[in-house]
Amino acid sequence: MQKRALGRSGLDIAPLVFGGNVFGWTVDEKTSFGLLDGFVDAGLNAIDTADVYSAWVPGNRGGESETIIGNWLRANPGKREKVLLLTKVGSDMGQGHRDLSRGWIIKAVEDSLRRLNTDRIDLYQSHWPDPRTPYEETLGAYDALLRQGKVRAIGCSNLDAGQLAEALATARDKGLPRYETLQPQYNLYDREGFDGPLRDLALREGLGVITYYSLASGFLSGKYRSEADLGQSQRGQGIAKYLNPRGLAILAALDEVAERHGARPAEVALAWLIAREGVTAPIASATSRTQLESLVRAVSLTLRPEDIARLDQASA
Repeated sequence: MQKRALGRSGLDIAPLVFGGNVFGWTVDEKTSFGLLDGFVDAGLNAIDTADVYSAWVPGNRGGESETIIGNWLRANPGKREKVLLLTKVGSDMGQGHRDLSRGWIIKAVEDSLRRLNTDRIDLYQSHWPDPRTPYEETLGAYDALLRQGKVRAIGCSNLDAGQLAEALATARDKGLPRYETLQPQYNLYDREGFDGPLRDLALREGLGVITYYSLASGFLSGKYRSEADLGQSQRGQGIAKYLNPRGLAILAALDEVAERHGARPAEVALAWLIAREGVTAPIASATSRTQLESLVRAVSLTLRPEDIARLDQASA
């Protein structure tokens, strides 16, 4: 499978990233192992997670997703060289606030390395903005980790255009490593946060972009088309906001394009992202082999200009 350069990070990834947020939440360890095996066997190579996944589940504390990935690598040591591990730091893990201070990063990276059963994190990302900590302090901590070889590249998630510009300027002015990647929420429905100044900045600076909620929490799969459908999964109530005229118009466009290609709506939604200028790869999760096979098919689905125009029009 042809890889794409993830900005200037030095990392090359397949055009689809596996979202590890489901591990320890809607997917148990045994099923997770099978999904990871299938993902790698299909020629894909990047796995995204975070230290806080999946702390929202009753009885969890965070670190469950990283632990499952680490256990998979322990059971399959030869696969470490076949995958890139992308994780995130900065969420509230008991500190009472989001935290990108030097002290927390230095501690958190060791915890993530231990849980992931690895000596290096390929891409370490700031999960959220931390208004309490100056960019210089955060980037200085990452500089130390890069020099020690514990981290290969750094990125950020959930920054707006102004915050990202300030972080990049701080790196340039202080001689510190810069964020080489951006992880924004972006999909056919949720476009306003990335399209515009943030996307323009990412393109201008040559940043790698990996999008999360790429299927709008599953709405773009076409599985949820009425209030009655919301009880089908644990994510259902978070999808109610998409059940409006614009959301239904997007589903109609996905249905049309999917029918022309003999594909599924989710595959078309991911193919639209893969083809979008400024996007390196979408992140998507699967909870079954059937879903995983559909994600893999999205990588080889080439949309025609008229397909993209139809989707753009519906989601404008």
